[in-house]
Amino acid sequence: MNPGRVPSPIELDLPGRFSEREKVLLGPYATPSSASVRRRPLTAEATDFRTAFSIDADRILHSQAFTRYIDKTQVFSLVENDNITRRVIHIQLLSKIARTIGRVLRLNEDLIEAIALGHDIGHCPFGHPGERILSQMCTEHRIGSFQHNLQSLHTLDRIERGGGGLNLSLQVLDGIVCHDGETHIEGLRPEPSRSFADLAHMVERRKFGEPVPMNPMTMEGCVVKLCDTISYIGRDLEDAIKLKLVSRSDIPADIVRILGDTNGRIVYSLVESLIVNSLDQDTLKYDPKVGNALRELKAFNYRTIYRHPRVRREEDKLEHTFRLLFHRLLEDLSAGREESPVFEFLKDMNRTYQDEMAAPEKVRDYIAGMTDDYFIYTFNRVFVPEKLPRRLR
Repeated sequence: MNPGRVPSPIELDLPGRFSEREKVLLGPYATPSSASVRRRPLTAEATDFRTAFSIDADRILHSQAFTRYIDKTQVFSLVENDNITRRVIHIQLLSKIARTIGRVLRLNEDLIEAIALGHDIGHCPFGHPGERILSQMCTEHRIGSFQHNLQSLHTLDRIERGGGGLNLSLQVLDGIVCHDGETHIEGLRPEPSRSFADLAHMVERRKFGEPVPMNPMTMEGCVVKLCDTISYIGRDLEDAIKLKLVSRSDIPADIVRILGDTNGRIVYSLVESLIVNSLDQDTLKYDPKVGNALRELKAFNYRTIYRHPRVRREEDKLEHTFRLLFHRLLEDLSAGREESPVFEFLKDMNRTYQDEMAAPEKVRDYIAGMTDDYFIYTFNRVFVPEKLPRRLR
């Protein structure tokens, strides 16, 4: 090696150094980067100075769908208040909390980060009410239900890069799909024996209504699954207090005694319990008292926040606009109206996507990728008359 020349990553054997580092840092229940599986091999350049799961996190971070997180709302979709949590903040909170727990449990933080960054990519406009409405229409058009976790996989695997997908690791995609559905008291243990075919079969069954258990295949995926609740449960409560839906004194005393009455205290109590009860174990779990208190807090939030009439008062209008737009875009595809905005989405998609996706699936994907504001803009563009110029030429 010439003394005046900068050595290449290959000459420095950075992948080998990463492997040795993981052998020292990772515990027996962690997923080493060398275990990553993907459909197509990575180029040598891609792995020069990053681990496999770090590459996945970067690909998600630089995706178009991730960019749209910034304008997707969380719980309070139609509230004009810049201090209310948006989905992009939820993603960062989840990633931070999950990586903190993963570090203590000696898990793979790169894998945790990738799953956390991508877990809500598939959320459609207007959060869970939008998901419920879109799911009804998808079911009516016989393409299966719409579930944001399944759509997250579809987005990253079949929509990004013009339909070519990001070629992410199985472990990352699995963690993203399986993050939905929460565990409070019972232990959560990974189910490691899973292939791409197994994942696809599980998704298809879930889409068409089968109650398929969805435990992640890695301990890192299990951490993200539990931390999803930790990252939003107290934050939603703080937002509701800001909006005068509830007051801090409304929180039941038993919950306050065990978890606290602020987001910071609630997060700390849950993280502490999860770490203490899961350290050096093959199962993630809370102390039973904490798990019970979390379940009660979630019920309290549903009763006083998520189902509050003032939060849900615009849902009838939302359903009407979703249905109008969905059906109009379907008509546009059938009639070949290329001036329709759905064709702007399709022109960027490759021939494989266009040939393999049915018309309702194309409309689903287009609407699901919209931010709240873009949904309203598109609806107005399609249905609200525009003023014509002063001179019609």
